[in-house]
Amino acid sequence: MGPHPAVAAIRLAVRRVLHDVIAEHAEQTERAGHAPHPELARAGGGSRLGTLPDRPGTPLVLVACSGGADSMALASALAFEARKLPVRAGGITVDHGLQDGSDTRAAEVAARLTAMDLGPVEAVAVHVGREGGPEAAARDARYAALDAAAERHGAAAVLLGHTRDDQAETVLLGLARGSGIRSLSGMAAASGPAGRYRRPFLQLDRQTARTACLAQSLPVWDDPHNIDPAYTRSRLRHEGLPALEKALGKGVVEALARTAQLSRDDADALDTWAAAADRDVRDDAGRLECAKLYALPPAVRRRVLRRAAIEAGSPAGSLFARHIEEVDRLVTGWRGQQAINLPGRVEALRQGGRLVIRQS
Repeated sequence: MGPHPAVAAIRLAVRRVLHDVIAEHAEQTERAGHAPHPELARAGGGSRLGTLPDRPGTPLVLVACSGGADSMALASALAFEARKLPVRAGGITVDHGLQDGSDTRAAEVAARLTAMDLGPVEAVAVHVGREGGPEAAARDARYAALDAAAERHGAAAVLLGHTRDDQAETVLLGLARGSGIRSLSGMAAASGPAGRYRRPFLQLDRQTARTACLAQSLPVWDDPHNIDPAYTRSRLRHEGLPALEKALGKGVVEALARTAQLSRDDADALDTWAAAADRDVRDDAGRLECAKLYALPPAVRRRVLRRAAIEAGSPAGSLFARHIEEVDRLVTGWRGQQAINLPGRVEALRQGGRLVIRQS
């Protein structure tokens, strides 16, 4: 008898990502002029290689595990699939220090990952600041810790347990912010430096991950923050989405996830167009020419303006649609306006038919 359908689904999702990581690692190794691990070309051929950390020449994949159902299901699938492939598998759990006993809980998660034969395994404590609100601050601290762990261990990829439900929530949060099509595109299957972060479960729902944990008798920790109405995502999860499904019927989560993919495809195409247009709207000195900017479609022009603001030092995470709209008016609605102040002490102003975006 084969594995439970939910277990089979999560393993297949992880296997596909591991094959991508292995293929990319082999290509990078060959470009660097080194001989790849002899099993890399036969990835998926059934050899049981184990997950020992002393197998040189094979890529290391880490799983970010909080101890919740999604990440525990992900960790178990990684441990299972890595035994059959030329890949090493480890785990990282982050202690945000926001609850009593969080250090003990992180140690317990690390012990469970070690019991799965993952290695290296680390429990990393972080300090969560206040900038951007509690959810954003915790996320920033978590990703900083994961980035540092990936660099420290030379990991080729870090797996994250975001599901289709998480994607739907992200789309709705982006819609509420009114930040444009990029916000509606949700989370990418691969993101971060060189595609470091991989999300195998974006096509699977949260219940599948939980069912897989039950089928394998995996202990699961339910974070009380996930049901705390003080957090926006928690309210959306337990109040907003159920209300939408009640009003619109089942299938809202799937539709939102599909919207994310369609929006991402459109946003990627517009970004590519904007990158090409950026070269064509500058004079010989590299300054933006307002007449050429004006001739661009609004969606492309605003992307060019956003790129310029970020290059001048404006933090991408603090640069919102309203900022770009104000800069855009210097091009499309010029009435002698003063300079526009942007995050990061950047200013945008119009001078002699040129748009200047610089540090103030």
